[in-house]
Amino acid sequence: MLRALCLSAALLLPSAALAQEDLGDPPAGNYKLDLGHGRLLFRVSHLGFSRYTALFTKFDATLAFDPANPAAMSVTATVDATSLETHYPDPAVDFNALLTGPEFLDAARFPEITFRSTAITLTGEKTADVTGDLTLHGVTRPVVLKIVYNGGWGYMPLDPGGARIGFSASGTLSRSDFGVAYGIPEPGSTMGVSDEVEVIIEAEFSNPDAPKPQP
Repeated sequence: MLRALCLSAALLLPSAALAQEDLGDPPAGNYKLDLGHGRLLFRVSHLGFSRYTALFTKFDATLAFDPANPAAMSVTATVDATSLETHYPDPAVDFNALLTGPEFLDAARFPEITFRSTAITLTGEKTADVTGDLTLHGVTRPVVLKIVYNGGWGYMPLDPGGARIGFSASGTLSRSDFGVAYGIPEPGSTMGVSDEVEVIIEAEFSNPDAPKPQP
């Protein structure tokens, strides 16, 4: 709550006080996910009628950040598979339990989803493709996430998180590659839930131990 209040107060300051050049550039170091400003969503095609969207509420990540050598950076992440949230409106149906049950994620047997980066390829001034090993449903496969670096600051007095950086990421995977094939439509049909899964990530990382920029 304190962090949210501080950041809200920061947004009320005059824009000149929040100019990026006044706050310094985020330094190299190990940054941790700020879950209060992170979202991990996925989308699948439902009968061809909609891109059904759900999310995970519990996940963590650590980023070895090096703005001088972005290709050398690395990220590891863990997701609590039991934290899937569908916001299904009918209280008589536990849709979360269905999707985390044995026909889909089987979270009782595979409670953790992990990602470990193996390569970073710069695609632009603030974009990159991050290749990594995703372990899901007990199966490990390579996936590629498209990353956008949204910026950051080295130090902001009202931010108890210290140095802060933000990213947007997206990617796709085939759930059948990970042994989750229930309900995939027959070829030429949309009667079911798509094999293709779109992943959308919004994440802020902070480093309270980063040195303060010198005046």
